[in-house]
Amino acid sequence: MSNFSSRLIRWQHRHGRHDLPWQGASAYHVWLSEIMLQQTQVATVIPYYQRFIASFPSIAALAAAGEEQVLAHWSGLGYYARGRNLHRAAQLIAVQYGGEFPRGFEQIIELPGVGRSTAAAICALAFHQRHAILDGNVKRVLARYCGIEGWAGDKKIEAQLWQQAEALLPQRDVATYTQALMDMGATVCTRRKPECGECPVRADCVAHQTRRVHELPAPRPRKAAPERHATFLLLMHGGDVLLEKRPGSGIWGGLWCPPQFDDEGAAKDWLVRNGVNAIRGERLETFTHTFTHFKLHIAPLLLRLAYKPQQVQQPGSVWLDVVDALNAAIPAPVRKLLEQLDRRMV
Repeated sequence: MSNFSSRLIRWQHRHGRHDLPWQGASAYHVWLSEIMLQQTQVATVIPYYQRFIASFPSIAALAAAGEEQVLAHWSGLGYYARGRNLHRAAQLIAVQYGGEFPRGFEQIIELPGVGRSTAAAICALAFHQRHAILDGNVKRVLARYCGIEGWAGDKKIEAQLWQQAEALLPQRDVATYTQALMDMGATVCTRRKPECGECPVRADCVAHQTRRVHELPAPRPRKAAPERHATFLLLMHGGDVLLEKRPGSGIWGGLWCPPQFDDEGAAKDWLVRNGVNAIRGERLETFTHTFTHFKLHIAPLLLRLAYKPQQVQQPGSVWLDVVDALNAAIPAPVRKLLEQLDRRMV
């Protein structure tokens, strides 16, 4: 066992996290946690994970559920393709593997939404198999320890990091070592305020020894995020609001949203075409929702209706009481708007 891995394993036994709800659980629980932890921090994931497991305690239960039910449990967690892929993978496991989570790396990596590092983490943590991981936190740990310069998302830099991840992998105690790498990145070798005094490998960490901890790894090259604009129509009849189901692919795929338009003019044209007459209207405050690759400026237009127009009661649209809508599969900015409406009606 390398000096690096042995020190991490000893540190994990004494200082690592041992109370995460998926630790020591089945491969299903590990898989679910790994998918939820993609792009999302542990503190945010834990309550979502617990609610999800309470509703879908097994792969069979998840496979049998409807996509809408699954996405409702994912609502607010973001990156909704993860939830759709998780559901598709559960259905695939139910058919191809009789509901038993596959044990082979090559089988696992073929599941929708599972990449190389996620498959390796499941193999290591659930089955104690010898596979190297390289998630965002681990990239930072290895870049600093090995003194690898450049942005970790660059293909050449990532290849170097994978090479180091494989080289440092111990022959035994792989599950403990894997958890140690994750915990080190999350709690000690953090992006902004690393606790180098608590690090078990600082003695030969290149970044620490050369005083370049805050330089490695290099940040993502800055590029101005594109900005988009949208008008949301909040059509209200009494306590009911109109929602439309979005297409299965793309942003907020399969989720319920108010009718969305590029601008207020397009929204008003739609109202005229569908014979929608408002008793009164109000422009709510514009707000911004930030995605990974762009910013969306949302201008909500609230319209109170005397009746529900027949033209807008089409398949794929539904009138829901605001409280019921809050329990549906909706994205975070829609939840924000509906909560605002709910407070107004109290």
